[in-house]
Amino acid sequence: MNETNTTVASAVAERKDVRHLRDLSPQQVKSGVAAWLGWLFDGLDMHLYGLVAAPFVAILLGLSATDTANALVREKSSWIQAAFLVGWALGGGFFGRLGDRLGRSRTLSLTILTYALFTGLSCFAQTWWQLLIFRFLAALGIGGEWAVGSSLLSETWPKRWRPWIAAVLQTGVNLGVLLACLTTFLMADTHPKYVFLVGILPALLVFWIRRHVPEPAEWHAAKNQARGKEPGILDLFGAQIRRTTLLTIVVCACGLTAWWAFMFWHIQHLFNLPELQVWAGADRKKLVSVAFFLVIASSIAGNFFAALLARRFGYKRCIAMMYLGFFLAMFLTFVQVRDYKSLVYFWFPLVGFFSGVFGIFTMYLPPLFPTLLRTTGAGFCYNIGRIASAAGVITFGLFAKVGDFRTALFYASFLFLPAMAVALILPEPGDERGPATAPIE
Repeated sequence: MNETNTTVASAVAERKDVRHLRDLSPQQVKSGVAAWLGWLFDGLDMHLYGLVAAPFVAILLGLSATDTANALVREKSSWIQAAFLVGWALGGGFFGRLGDRLGRSRTLSLTILTYALFTGLSCFAQTWWQLLIFRFLAALGIGGEWAVGSSLLSETWPKRWRPWIAAVLQTGVNLGVLLACLTTFLMADTHPKYVFLVGILPALLVFWIRRHVPEPAEWHAAKNQARGKEPGILDLFGAQIRRTTLLTIVVCACGLTAWWAFMFWHIQHLFNLPELQVWAGADRKKLVSVAFFLVIASSIAGNFFAALLARRFGYKRCIAMMYLGFFLAMFLTFVQVRDYKSLVYFWFPLVGFFSGVFGIFTMYLPPLFPTLLRTTGAGFCYNIGRIASAAGVITFGLFAKVGDFRTALFYASFLFLPAMAVALILPEPGDERGPATAPIE
């Protein structure tokens, strides 16, 4: 047995023998901590803008921070969020490619530095288009971190743990979002721009990752075996995996478009409810933080519910069932006018619960692709859906009447239906008999 095969065999044996947390190797523990913390700060930097978008953009446009129902505020905040989603998609492809070529640990560090730097710089935006640029650049790192971190764990942790790993990883994002909620809640009486300075904190994580998190043995083995004949991005559309690539793009694009329409516009919908117009601006911001907190808290339960479904029924059936629940929850939430109390304390958290499906993708997608296309494939297929999400955010924002986004969100819910249908014909991960290390010819 040559050195490459020995390395692969050793890595696979290590994963097979692990049955308890105490049996994890130091490398597995470090990669898990690095990925989870990356996800945590991902969630923090990702949602700071959404929580202060309306008042901050109003200020940048020379309006009052309470003038959140202004049509120009709605339009510009839509473009900024769309730029963020496009950056997320491009970052998933760009850093995903770097992850396959440079290694998971190195690239993970680069992604975290990117989103920390440009989230912090958002504080210094003087115009709405400057904020758009900073959010776009921050999103490059956030999109890349998803692909690299998920591949890092899929190559180092036991395969049978994947559904639960996915749930725990997504919980990192959820807790990061809760930190964003706490940040905006505590800083509700300050200028909205100052919340972005909190986004610089993730940069400190990079120094630890570079010192303590090694590259996976599986990636090293695949790199040695390829001998310079590494697959390129176009191989995602080669005969071997083209069907998987296309189906995954459809499932992710439809689901993410509906979810991000909800994540962005349900906040604006709440902000602009007629019954809240007599509230002080700080009180409305605090209510939005509470609503967002409850959505994310319920999604943590959804993460583990989705993991349970994946263990019992397989990944594709799990995705289809969660998408069905997503559709019903979002459809019923916006099918009629509801008061703010029922929205905040029941309907929004119900929608948030089914967002647990997106955690499953973190461990489901990487094994569908060969090792040296793993972060490229996962990053491209999952994040390319955000291009559609960007178009959706703009479309729904322009479509909605001033102060009422209910109708747009109602129609957005129907996107889960085609996503559910296509999910049923997705493949299950093909590495149950060992890692796919061979390069594509």
